Amino acid sequence: MIVDLPNTTTSAVSKSLVKIREEGGAVALGRVLTLVIATTLGQEEEAIEAANDASREHPMRVIVISTEDADVVSPGAVEARLDAQIRVGGDAGASEVIVLRAYGAAASDEESLVTGLLLPDAPVVAWWPGVAPQVVSASPLGRIATRRITDASAQPDPHEALRHLSKTYTPGDTDFAWTRLTLWRAQLAAVLDQPPFEPITAIAVEGATDSPSTVLLAAWLHLQLQAPVDYDLGNRATALSGIHGVRLTRLSGVIELEREIPDVARLIQPNQPVHDLALPRRSLRECLAEELRRLDPDDLYGEVITRGLAQLEGAEGVSGTL
Repeated sequence: MIVDLPNTTTSAVSKSLVKIREEGGAVALGRVLTLVIATTLGQEEEAIEAANDASREHPMRVIVISTEDADVVSPGAVEARLDAQIRVGGDAGASEVIVLRAYGAAASDEESLVTGLLLPDAPVVAWWPGVAPQVVSASPLGRIATRRITDASAQPDPHEALRHLSKTYTPGDTDFAWTRLTLWRAQLAAVLDQPPFEPITAIAVEGATDSPSTVLLAAWLHLQLQAPVDYDLGNRATALSGIHGVRLTRLSGVIELEREIPDVARLIQPNQPVHDLALPRRSLRECLAEELRRLDPDDLYGEVITRGLAQLEGAEGVSGTL
């Protein structure tokens, strides 16, 4: 069910939610968190779809704040107005979705727009699918959120975005460039958990030019293994996005995990058969669902984005450019 509320207020939206529950039987019982999505007008649906899918694992209330692009329309150029839409039932997965489209001055205070709509006594997660604020933890939505999710790959300069995240990191921050590494990290950790237990003497990581995940993978490997790292971005003649491959060198030979075709990686180890492994590029829904599984700070991400990235840029034996 979809209920449109043109030219409205957050108070009227809250009353409409209560009315929908009373008349239609829709309830908020079992909702475990409030997800606040900050996006631009016309860019809401992909994020809402991902949230709806993730809600089957994490029942929640989704509040979408959609505003005009400040680079295109100045806040005073249009009359202040708030249009809202409430989606429940089949149109909202296992969540209830409130879409707030704010125009003009109505978009100037995002915190006040959502405060009256948050689930009581439930954690708040803020997500910026597109361009993120300069300092997410100090932004109006970031101040009220337990977790704050950004996506470096969606920024105008993904690698500069990583540098900026390393300088402004606050516990509770995370980024989908890190979340996309989960399958790679799990596979590499599984390989190194098997004999022979020899130290890694050299690391090489390759990826697409615009892949911040490749840089974070190199930073994680350097931080964990303390070996020289060589990372190349965009040097391989392939149209594949994301990470292309990893090579770990040790005394007994080279371990290679290479993705030369979409969704499949080839694992090559000394004196072992070659294995083809499913290693797909993770969807928006999968990344969001994973981040919602934990509402405490991701300490490892914090170590990698601050200490690991700094070591990667400043350590001897490291080659590559952010």
